[in-house]
Amino acid sequence: MSNHVTEVDELTAPAVRGFLHTPESANGNVLVLAHGAGGNCNAKLLVAVAEAFCEAGFLVLRINLPFRQERPSGPPPPGGAARDREGLKRAVEFIRKKSPVKAFLGGHSYGGRQATMLLAENPGLVDGLLLLSYPLHPPRKPEQLRTAHFPRLNTPSLFVHGSRDPFGMLEELRPALELIPARHGLLPVEGGGHDLVGKKPLPDFPADLVNTFREFFVV
Repeated sequence: MSNHVTEVDELTAPAVRGFLHTPESANGNVLVLAHGAGGNCNAKLLVAVAEAFCEAGFLVLRINLPFRQERPSGPPPPGGAARDREGLKRAVEFIRKKSPVKAFLGGHSYGGRQATMLLAENPGLVDGLLLLSYPLHPPRKPEQLRTAHFPRLNTPSLFVHGSRDPFGMLEELRPALELIPARHGLLPVEGGGHDLVGKKPLPDFPADLVNTFREFFVV
């Protein structure tokens, strides 16, 4: 495995804390990955995705969002989302110092949602978005759509979504994505739940994800 992992603790507020995966043979592209509301940067999904992209030559930074730096467990506090978005922005600025060819921002669930909101506010911050299990709505509450900012999202975006995700079924997500004016794609994960790599891991998932990502973004 060509995956050298080092801990990152950049203290300039909001702090950038997490782990940097450095490939033996870099392609100049970088990817920041953020976790969901109930996890952290050591979540099984984030580690698997980071390792797969690192194997493909990407420099990958998986981070703990500001709310998770402050408390080891529990959901994000009310009113803290703007600070988490600032944390994402700081992480992108940190990794851009590595002189990338292209920079990408990705996240699982809450982390991905905050990434889309950040890019709706700051177009051009990164070259593309990777959204793992976007939380289209709370479970069993399909009327509470989290798409108000989609018409302002002008960054190419690749959505990766399980067919068994209670936060939004594929047939709900597809029309919602049409609200996005930028180029967008969808990689369905048959049998995948919200965590995508659950108790029965999908063996081809990480490799399929990297291949689809490289084709979509031409990297």
